[in-house]
Amino acid sequence: MSIDVNNESGTEVDEQAILDIARYALARMRIHPLSELSVIVVDADAMEQLHVQWMDLPGPTDVMSFPMDELRPPGKDDDEPPQGLLGDIVLCPEVAAKQGAEAATRHSMDEELQLLTVHGVLHLLGYDHEEPDEKTEMFGLQAAIVDGWRAEQGLTGPSPAPTVS
Repeated sequence: MSIDVNNESGTEVDEQAILDIARYALARMRIHPLSELSVIVVDADAMEQLHVQWMDLPGPTDVMSFPMDELRPPGKDDDEPPQGLLGDIVLCPEVAAKQGAEAATRHSMDEELQLLTVHGVLHLLGYDHEEPDEKTEMFGLQAAIVDGWRAEQGLTGPSPAPTVS
């Protein structure tokens, strides 16, 4: 799996954890090991520009996903998942820090960025949360992936609750 993490935000973030949880999420979703993903960490101004340009919404947001090859997780009967370019995930640590501090289960900016990374991966794979049933499916899968990764890392305590808008 080729995953690039580029921190252009000026904020110190745990890039290794972002890389590790992205790799874990993609493996768990059975994405081809030769697929490629880019994660870019930007400041609030850059995120706001992207949010306005692509979503026509004001202000910075927490995470945006830009799919490339529209890869999907393989079905249970598929022997080999397709490989390709997954796309880009853009994260904003300033928004992540605020969301983590305001969450029901308060958590760090880095924990929120990990959650947002998984959220972005799922969006790249075609998951959405516009409809209640979609939200239930996506957020359930997101929690299972984050919990699995945290357990594998030996991390204790409650997992971050979904704060993604």
